[in-house]
Amino acid sequence: AMMEESKLTHFQRRYLMDCVKRGDTLPLQCHPTSSKEPVPAFSSPVCQLSRLSAKPHLRPAKVCQAGDAYTREKFKPRARRDLEKEKQRLQNILATGRDVVEHKVKQTLVQTEEEEKPEPDRFEELVNEVQERREFLAEMEALGQGKKYRSVVLTEISQKMREMEIIDKERSEEVREIMTKDFPCGNKSDPYD
Repeated sequence: AMMEESKLTHFQRRYLMDCVKRGDTLPLQCHPTSSKEPVPAFSSPVCQLSRLSAKPHLRPAKVCQAGDAYTREKFKPRARRDLEKEKQRLQNILATGRDVVEHKVKQTLVQTEEEEKPEPDRFEELVNEVQERREFLAEMEALGQGKKYRSVVLTEISQKMREMEIIDKERSEEVREIMTKDFPCGNKSDPYD
């Protein structure tokens, strides 16, 4: 149908059908009256070779089979599982309905991770941040840029100091509450009451 729509001559249709039957690629140009393609006067043999080498060629089956394409990789067994552990695990699952060994391992891993990561003290973090800002300001003043950063850094330091004061008040109140629980009579200034 496409050949009829493109208005090809009988010779061109026959030439294209021959190419399809042979399994060759279709030509880019199909000349109307002869099977020979006209060679331009300026073409050299090098140009013709490069044009021919661009066409894909099918390899014969013997050439394909001679290569390594059809050889199978040998089976290499991997490390085996410990069958005794697997038996114990299966017995635990059948006896209790759950895998007891895995739960113990997971719980111990979670506990060790929690123990390894102590909760950072915010007060100490603030002290470190204030120290870093003071060092930064000293470096900038040494470079002659102190005026540019002084107000910003001093504001940040005062904010950190304010936060440290709030934390200190909370801690002192907690200590006071603990002390009043330990000594229910309270703080009496007169020891003879």
